[in-house]
Amino acid sequence: MSFNKTENNMLEKLLYDKTKKPADKDLSEVLGSSYKNWEEIKKFLNEEFGSVVEDWKFYGQKYGWSLKMLLKKRNLFFFVPGNNKFKIAFIFGDKAVSVVEKTDLPKELIEELKNAKKYMEGRGLSIEMKSKKQVDIIKKLVRIKVEN
Repeated sequence: MSFNKTENNMLEKLLYDKTKKPADKDLSEVLGSSYKNWEEIKKFLNEEFGSVVEDWKFYGQKYGWSLKMLLKKRNLFFFVPGNNKFKIAFIFGDKAVSVVEKTDLPKELIEELKNAKKYMEGRGLSIEMKSKKQVDIIKKLVRIKVEN
């Protein structure tokens, strides 16, 4: 789920230093133009669901920092920053997978989720943020996650 840390020195310095939890300023630098998409997702979470908890975790030198977004102690998704991009990773239980299957979300995304290996926690789905269109997909998936 991580990005290649050798992409540039700034990325390594800001996201792979265990002693320094990433701040918004760091994310703005690393994410570049994709930072506005991350800001929109965070704004949506706070407006739609109220108090969302951000829990930064360092997953080792190979993976660096990731942000776990929680709603009342419930895991919504993981945010994995990279160089001018980021990933959002969800884990969906059976009920939520069934709901996703019946949506108008992209067929490839639905197939990826249906075919993902099933673990005790559910099935994983990771989306690399490439465009504004994906922000709307993330919003739909968050709503499904919260409601199911």
